[in-house]
Amino acid sequence: MSAVYQYLPVSNNIPSMSEGRAHQAFEEYISNKCCYSSAPVREGVITNMESFNTYRYRLETFTESRSTKWSEEPYTGQHVDAGIQCPPGPWEIAAQPPSYFTDYKETIRVPYTSSVKKCNPCSGMGKNSCSSCTGTGSVSNILLCLDQMISGGYIIVCKICSSCSGSGFHKCDTCDGKGQLLVFISLEVKWSTEKDDYVAQDSSGLRQEKLGKISGKEVFKDAQITVYPVMGFPDVSVAQASERLIRDHQVKYTKDSRILQQRQTIELITITRVNYTWKEKSYVYYVYGNELKVNADDYPATCCCSVM
Repeated sequence: MSAVYQYLPVSNNIPSMSEGRAHQAFEEYISNKCCYSSAPVREGVITNMESFNTYRYRLETFTESRSTKWSEEPYTGQHVDAGIQCPPGPWEIAAQPPSYFTDYKETIRVPYTSSVKKCNPCSGMGKNSCSSCTGTGSVSNILLCLDQMISGGYIIVCKICSSCSGSGFHKCDTCDGKGQLLVFISLEVKWSTEKDDYVAQDSSGLRQEKLGKISGKEVFKDAQITVYPVMGFPDVSVAQASERLIRDHQVKYTKDSRILQQRQTIELITITRVNYTWKEKSYVYYVYGNELKVNADDYPATCCCSVM
């Protein structure tokens, strides 16, 4: 199933960036590079600038998943309810989700699963033998008698064990000295946002991974429990990506979780390729995204920095 949406008007011709703005972005970029000389920025001459269209389609699926595990804590008189009635299933327990597309975890004690058992590490005693003195409460030092060193004389000196203060035991960490544990089933509810992007191919030469952390002009946005593939968008590859990703998310995130909300957006990302010369050689840098990020892989004046 698909739907025809209304999109913000998108011009095939992106307004060109001025040389002054491109140079300013380049200058700011180089100023943050401690090992880059600013000479190419000051002395370089822009010879050509080209603008490009690139679209990014993004699908976000907000899911809820649930899992259970046995848990335990020191027993201090908490309510015990195991066996009163059958415990509810994982999806029968009420849990309030956060705002859509907000990742969050919540742990809930499953009703009618709590019981008391003896603490195994301390055998219900609430304490364990001190490993430093093996439970004796004291430690022994063997000292040689100075006047009998040749004959092998010695003196045994006993002192109170500093680890257990002479008691010979340590409080059991598992039961906090109580000797009993409350055991119960914990339900972990996890809300998470699963995201996939598709960036349409362009001929600018800028590597697509550079576009991962920048934003563009939003030309389309749709959010509902289940979104439908976009139709009629000027770039056919974006519509195809929408159909593929929505199908993939439906298969992937309905096996062990449930989908609460989906959101899809299309952004127009501008890329300007700037060609310039410095010392009679040609170089390229790119200015892209709303943030006017710069990429200059072939910058001609770099050096190796060393930290003293």
